[in-house]
Amino acid sequence: MDHHVIPASSGSAGADIALVLLRLGLLLATAFLAGTGILRPLVGELPGRLRLTIAGLGGISAALAAVSAFATDVNVIALIVHLVLALAIPVLIRWPSAGRWASLALAALVVLETSLGRTGVEFAIDTVYVAAAALWFGVTVLSVWVPAAQWRQTNFRLGPLSLTLGGLLVVAGTVQLFSSGLGFDRRIYGTLFGLTLLVIALLPIVATVVAGFFFSDKESTRAYRFGAAAVAVGFVAWSALAAIPEPPKLPTPGVALLADAALGEQRFPVLVSPQRPGKNLVHFPASAGEDLSAGLEGGLIGKAIVRPGAEGTWAEVDLPKGRSDLIISRGGEKTTIEVDAGEEPGLAIEDADAPECASAALGGLIADRREVLTSCPADALSGEDSGSLVKLVEFLAGRKPSALTLVEDASPRGVAAAKLVRETAARSGLPVQAEAGPNTALLVVSGWAGGYTAMTRAAESQRLKPTHQYGLYLAPWLLNGPIVNSVASSSVPLRFDPREQVAVSFAVAAGNAFGGESPTLGGFRSWLGDQWRSISGDVQIFAAAQVNAMPMYPGEPHAVGMIADRNYAGQWIPDGTIVPVSSVLR
Repeated sequence: MDHHVIPASSGSAGADIALVLLRLGLLLATAFLAGTGILRPLVGELPGRLRLTIAGLGGISAALAAVSAFATDVNVIALIVHLVLALAIPVLIRWPSAGRWASLALAALVVLETSLGRTGVEFAIDTVYVAAAALWFGVTVLSVWVPAAQWRQTNFRLGPLSLTLGGLLVVAGTVQLFSSGLGFDRRIYGTLFGLTLLVIALLPIVATVVAGFFFSDKESTRAYRFGAAAVAVGFVAWSALAAIPEPPKLPTPGVALLADAALGEQRFPVLVSPQRPGKNLVHFPASAGEDLSAGLEGGLIGKAIVRPGAEGTWAEVDLPKGRSDLIISRGGEKTTIEVDAGEEPGLAIEDADAPECASAALGGLIADRREVLTSCPADALSGEDSGSLVKLVEFLAGRKPSALTLVEDASPRGVAAAKLVRETAARSGLPVQAEAGPNTALLVVSGWAGGYTAMTRAAESQRLKPTHQYGLYLAPWLLNGPIVNSVASSSVPLRFDPREQVAVSFAVAAGNAFGGESPTLGGFRSWLGDQWRSISGDVQIFAAAQVNAMPMYPGEPHAVGMIADRNYAGQWIPDGTIVPVSSVLR
């Protein structure tokens, strides 16, 4: 951790606030000290009180830096440099040139401390704001004890400088405001982050106006003293901005909403889709726990339940037109999330297909694409999936089962897929039937709910007697943890390898964004967007199974590089594995 980075949460709100105040006090004292040292050559002999003031600033800066070393993890090198400079400047101040260079080094350290992790324009405006504020503080401190008439005669005119510094602060604050992404929406005045941005942008304007009003060659330092409070508050707000969480983006009607909720000490993500007037699904990851409910104040509060074929829990909520507050509750605890359904009617989504549609929308949100939901995966059979099913049926026909047991549903995709399967099977001489048999292969082209039901029934049938001895096969969109894990083993035709880097990256991103939830094909396609075409390749059959090739007990020593925990990040199948079991299907 760097020297003055805002410390991570300690678990105690009071302790966290104390650490932030410690950092703000440290940066403010250091900025006053650095600015005073930089401008020291402008005055002649230093009065005793001014020497004491500079020594006091150095002592405060060094003391707060030392305390920060005990309060949180710090960068030792940065801490030592800060202590040496803070203690050296009061000594070197008697030699103007030496004191100025030490002060410049300390000012550079302050810039680095306030702009850690920022680059480009952000780093530039950090530098401008911190440097201008430090110089303003320097003139203020020096002018308290040395009247402007006693300053050395140079081409350095303090009156015009005050307007320049104020203008720089205004420009930097304005750039920070407009680059924040908040614009002029209600988050500016309705959140602490927005109010802090307003302080950063507006108080320098006050200081600049004051500087212009008190602009006088006779008493050119008066503007600094009168405007010092505004600049100091603006500087503190600038330094504190990193400690204030950015408000979430405003909900957009028709765009699924991914938000964070907090109940007690637990925080978890919430997905609301499609966020249109009428019936909406509120989705919680399994890691959020049980007994969650969702609804509107004064309306029905529905319990979140498990949906067949989908992970986590789901609650139905009827949203009114426009903005409203969604209530999330468990027991006696509750919290609210702002939603905005807009005025237009939403997409008609079949209840059975709604979880898959929400999962697809989540993939786009993870990629930071906020697109209005205009269609769902079950609305049509894609060209890629059509080709995959054709190749799969031809592959099964070559194995010569007695028949193909087909499970379909009434969705547009399910109807089109079933028709395609029957046509391809007829060309290949493979009978298609709805009944299970001992020498059949099962092929499921329904949605998630139907797929889960079909696989659980197949598992039960196989437990009682020989059934589907030629295997259990799923359409590509049914590659989903609860479905494939409902049987010991199943196969699916895919145009990508779930073990490759891009697929694993999405699995990790999905888990991080939504409480450890497993990836889905619809979410993967939405996450990739137009890049899906470059990922979509030839068709191979992959087998998913609930196996652990080398089971080991927790804590048991294992070879370097060997993964003993089957729940490592990036898996597409929870508690299982997926591997190719065929060559490319031509």
